[in-house]
Amino acid sequence: MSLNTAHANGGVLIYNGEMILLYCDGVEMTIEGGDAKEFGGTKKGRIYLTTHRMIFVNKSEKDPLQSFSFPFFSMTGVELEQPIFGANYIKGNVNAQTGGNWFGKATFKLKFFTGGAIEFGQAMVRAAKMAGQHMPPQPPPYMPQTGPYYPAPPPAYTPPTGGINGFVPPTHVFPDAPPGKCLLSIVLPI
Repeated sequence: MSLNTAHANGGVLIYNGEMILLYCDGVEMTIEGGDAKEFGGTKKGRIYLTTHRMIFVNKSEKDPLQSFSFPFFSMTGVELEQPIFGANYIKGNVNAQTGGNWFGKATFKLKFFTGGAIEFGQAMVRAAKMAGQHMPPQPPPYMPQTGPYYPAPPPAYTPPTGGINGFVPPTHVFPDAPPGKCLLSIVLPI
């Protein structure tokens, strides 16, 4: 999970090849634990579900926490709660990423005041399951090359026809697009 790395000019910043699957407005986020001063208080904004992670973007531009990225592999103990009185919410634990602007573990709670917690939770579980199927749990160990180097054959460079990591890119217009000037894309950091 990373702090203040997924926003730009009030919008969300996604990686090349990452797609927005769903988003919800009117979400309230509370974070406890961790060592960052930005976690204090309750944050209100928009939550995005992408093919790789969840991203919370704060509505207040004056708050020190502007965005919060939850990659699927860093979340544990995620639960969907439906209280009798109050808004439905998703809670869980998250671990900090290397270079994520904070250290340690934290507990998060996402309250959905305008609805959508059930649909968002179901979509999140499916997206995390699909992302986990296409990623090994750990990278393979480094093995130095025994022979000479040579370029890969031409079929290695052809793009996959079935989409990336099991997600087929949409061919039609997104049914309810985010407002203009709020979606940017960059290449993966190295």
